[in-house]
Amino acid sequence: MNGNRRYEYISWSRFYGLCGELARRIRDDGFEPDAIVGIARGGYAPARVVADLFDTMNLAAMKVEHYHATRKSREAVIRHPLPEGFFGKRVLLVDDVSDSGDTFDAALAHLRTRPGIGEVRTAVLHHKETSTYEPDYCAHRIIAWRWIIYPWALTEDLKSLTADWDSLPATAEDLALRLQRVHGLKVPVRALRTVTGFL
Repeated sequence: MNGNRRYEYISWSRFYGLCGELARRIRDDGFEPDAIVGIARGGYAPARVVADLFDTMNLAAMKVEHYHATRKSREAVIRHPLPEGFFGKRVLLVDDVSDSGDTFDAALAHLRTRPGIGEVRTAVLHHKETSTYEPDYCAHRIIAWRWIIYPWALTEDLKSLTADWDSLPATAEDLALRLQRVHGLKVPVRALRTVTGFL
């Protein structure tokens, strides 16, 4: 793992605030989705919260595989397609981050194979300026590239970040110190206590 790579941890509280900002921007633009589709796995959590804020029960997911932790595969692949039942629906397609743009390219190409879907708009919590795809809505733009660690992927990302360590620190406090020293990554000790037994 490249120790010079930049990382940022997003807390659950900050995540919820980002969802609120995202929903406000969508509402202020006048778009009212009939259905919300989360791109699995990163889009599960934001799609669910945004669906709650829009008070819609029409929530689904499709799985696009592109990243495993910090490792990127060659191309984005539709692993689980969108279910039926979206004829004529205005769809909001939600992911956690637009990093390269490949995931949205694959997801939108898949949606175009489904006849009768109404207007489709895209939304993310974080949009990286390096992405080739510009989503319709984002809660926060990232100019200086960094890897975003969301709370629902903390264990997965930490396994990747610590894979080449000879041994793991014995306590969450020591793990927090080492993550900050080696990767410049600040993760609350409370969050690390939850995941240390699974690394």
